[in-house]
Amino acid sequence: MSWPFLAVFFSGWLYIDAAYRGIRWQQWVFYPVTMLLLLLWAFQAPNLEATGYLIIAGLIVSLLSDSLRILPSKYLLFSFIALFLSYLLYTISFALHMGFSFFFPLPLILLVVGIVVMFIVWRRLDTLRWRVLDTWIMVLIMVWVAGEQYFALSNASRFSAVAGAILLLLAHSISIIDQYRFPFKLSKAIVITCRFIGHFLIIRSLIV
Repeated sequence: MSWPFLAVFFSGWLYIDAAYRGIRWQQWVFYPVTMLLLLLWAFQAPNLEATGYLIIAGLIVSLLSDSLRILPSKYLLFSFIALFLSYLLYTISFALHMGFSFFFPLPLILLVVGIVVMFIVWRRLDTLRWRVLDTWIMVLIMVWVAGEQYFALSNASRFSAVAGAILLLLAHSISIIDQYRFPFKLSKAIVITCRFIGHFLIIRSLIV
């Protein structure tokens, strides 16, 4: 195992444990530590080009989005905007790879998933309805582009990217369902686990 994996795993585990047990100071310490470790690893990627810098920018904006959620609720709109930009940057980085194909079942599956999740939460979204919707559409597009690249190129790098994108989609869907429809105790730990591993795999796509 590489040291980035061990460092991110250890730091991320401490944050997930704190999220589950509700220890706020431990969350405030180990969330930024884990994200910074991911950033340091990303900067060590060989031949870092436009794709890599877009992924790094997406990770930084994602960190900003999560930081805004700690602030009072009036900043929630800005958190969604930052999250949208993070998914957009990841999507552009995936689209820069040559070799785009069209695998029909993928957009169909994503369309069904998107409709089901929005059907569950739509009536509870209130004033943030359209901001939640466009961020949700953006994460679906991100997974679609990553998936199409994998089916076109079928290499380890693209598999890592699409696996990471799917985990970010899973984290986002659980997050909004928990926030607006069915809150449950384990949600925060599950969301953070999926996000950390998702970001880790996307950065790993620059290395393999």
